[in-house]
Amino acid sequence: MADGRYPKIPIVIVFATSKNSNAKIKIKCVSNRNIDELIDLDYRIPGIPDIAVIKEVGMGKIFIERYRKKYNIK
Repeated sequence: MADGRYPKIPIVIVFATSKNSNAKIKIKCVSNRNIDELIDLDYRIPGIPDIAVIKEVGMGKIFIERYRKKYNIK
């Protein structure tokens, strides 16, 4: 992009709600931030608790279905 802005590619985050082995695994899709802000964790992501354990992060719509299939999320 010529004006220096990032394209609005969705960032898919797979996280466990706690560090316990039986914690529920969930998916969150964020499209209003870029990947650099997410990696730096300069802000709190709405919908993801502070005690959550992030399993995987991917960029693009294709990762929504891949992670749903991998972690058996409906």
